[in-house]
Amino acid sequence: MGLYLNPNADAFMQNKNKKIYVDKSQIIYELNDLIDSDDNFVCLSRPRRFGKSMAGNMISAYYSKGCDTREVFSQMKLGQEPCFDKYLNKFNVIKLDLNGWYQRAIQRNRKDLLMTDIHETLVDEFKVAFPALSFCSGETLDQCILKVYAETGEKFVIIIDEYDVLIREQVPQSLFDSYLSFLNGLFKDTAIRPAIALAYITGIIPIVRDKVQSKLNEFTEYTMLDAAQFAPHVGFTAEETKALCEQYGCDFAEFQRWYDGYKLSDEVSLFNPKSVTSSISRKRMGSYWSATGSFEALKDYILMDFEGIRQDVVTMISGDSVEVDVGSFLNTLDKFESKDDVFTYLIHLGYLNYNFEEQTCRIPNEEVRQEWVRSVKLSPDYKKLMEIINASKKLLDATVEGNEEAVARALDAAHTEVTNPLTYNDEHCFQSAICLAYFYANTRYTLFKELPTGKGYADLVLIPYLPNIPAMVIELKHNKSAGSALQQIKDKNYCQALNNYKGDLLFVGVNYDEKTKEHSCKIERLVN
Repeated sequence: MGLYLNPNADAFMQNKNKKIYVDKSQIIYELNDLIDSDDNFVCLSRPRRFGKSMAGNMISAYYSKGCDTREVFSQMKLGQEPCFDKYLNKFNVIKLDLNGWYQRAIQRNRKDLLMTDIHETLVDEFKVAFPALSFCSGETLDQCILKVYAETGEKFVIIIDEYDVLIREQVPQSLFDSYLSFLNGLFKDTAIRPAIALAYITGIIPIVRDKVQSKLNEFTEYTMLDAAQFAPHVGFTAEETKALCEQYGCDFAEFQRWYDGYKLSDEVSLFNPKSVTSSISRKRMGSYWSATGSFEALKDYILMDFEGIRQDVVTMISGDSVEVDVGSFLNTLDKFESKDDVFTYLIHLGYLNYNFEEQTCRIPNEEVRQEWVRSVKLSPDYKKLMEIINASKKLLDATVEGNEEAVARALDAAHTEVTNPLTYNDEHCFQSAICLAYFYANTRYTLFKELPTGKGYADLVLIPYLPNIPAMVIELKHNKSAGSALQQIKDKNYCQALNNYKGDLLFVGVNYDEKTKEHSCKIERLVN
């Protein structure tokens, strides 16, 4: 048993003994299917604080010969599978947290000797773990693995957490080259491949498509763009979050609004684990995940001078999606060629969600949207946007008060900001303009676009989650009249969506004129 070779289960048990814990052991079921297969080299990338390290600790505790975890895994979800113990504690495990190694190297002023230190430390542990074999100073980790496999036939599971830290930190070329040599020795030599039952590496960004990819092209990637069978296993699913809400007496709808939105497949939508657990512990909603990193990182990329990026940022802050081509990004931090590269990178960081079927991206939830607004609020390029956002509280108040003229003027400004001359008359863009104008409503309401109700689809329905404020149904028209929009709400019984709501209702009809570029508004209140 060592710190890095055949580690014990202490890190896993420390995670498992936390007050709020979600059983993610089914990821091991998926990995067991890959043991000794042609697909047994796995690279899983997720945003920070999504549970990658916790998963790595659990995987290590399952496979490692350095511990006996039969009892604990038998009581987890994995334990319900017939062959849950097929590989339980049966492999030599090498587990490395590359970020931890890198930070210690900086503290000791040994950054240039990072890879040497890793090799030497592991060689010392091999000497203890396999006393019958001879290991020499200067041998590398891959040479030690080959020696054990050749002499004993024993196989290894290699787990590397934060494999991409040296890429993200943009370290000196000499250190980067030694890291590539390290990867090459572990994963490229055909002689070592039979000795590795499973390689599992995790990071924030996928494998870089230049020098690094050549060293890791044996790996199958599971990313925020395409997570495949690993979609539900890192991050909290809707079912898991709902169960936590029921256990701790929390409002699941509010958790959806604040922390949901990472839709990885038709069946799987992930919640941010850091924010979910922090909200439960502190008993209030807040921006907990975004607080773990600097918004400057997001700001630097949003404000890049690529054609079309500003308009798309405004559209997404308004609550809509934009098209994105994720195929061109090389996963590097120094080769951004277009807004598509920027948005693809932000998908991997967790600041955007990607829709695989539609090939679009959007801001996933309220927590992250606040971060986007914080990132652009001091930029001169977004001055008009911030004016609309800052005025949105007054607009909401004006709507509740029935001030139709004030509502029409606010929509004039928002419609112009969200659109350009080519898209001004697009009804979809008009809807985005409405959402932007009512930005502040997110602090009081849950907004639903195109909500099926009555005899059709209501353009926008606002259902309050705070007491003593009215619900709203907003219908949009162009080149007609605000009165006709109001009448459609009644004729098609759009208020049916609010049958269970007991407070006052506001019907808001809005029309814009293509020629004058002006809006009109009619508001009626139904008192319950």
